[in-house]
Amino acid sequence: MPVRAVGWAKSFPVHLGVREARRWCLAHLNTLSWTEDAPDTVHSILLTVSELVTNAHVHAHSSAQLVLTWDGSCLHVSVADDDPQLPAPRQASTRATSGRGLAIIDALADRWDAHAFHGGKAITACFRPPEQPPPHAPGGGDAADTAE
Repeated sequence: MPVRAVGWAKSFPVHLGVREARRWCLAHLNTLSWTEDAPDTVHSILLTVSELVTNAHVHAHSSAQLVLTWDGSCLHVSVADDDPQLPAPRQASTRATSGRGLAIIDALADRWDAHAFHGGKAITACFRPPEQPPPHAPGGGDAADTAE
């Protein structure tokens, strides 16, 4: 059965902060049943939202436009801000208190990219839920239990 894409969008000014963006995101993830089915992926998504919204507020000095889009195979988490300068991964020193955000996103997301648009930029990360376990065979056993 084909899945129609669903999506949500909201602007988070600096005064609303990152916590509100995480709450908003979690409420929408709950509608997809990800909190039950993929709790580790949910934590990765929320950490990514924290990093991207923080970067928009701290580095771009702008509101963060957060867009979540579920297309049936990937949850796209996109944050746009007013700074046209694209981010570049960098090697943070062991004493640095910042500079690890893109490395964190790279480790958590299945893929990510950044692109410029209309005087600003957007960073989008894709998250796929873990594969669901195979259904149980009739009679209560696993399919592997019935194979000879």
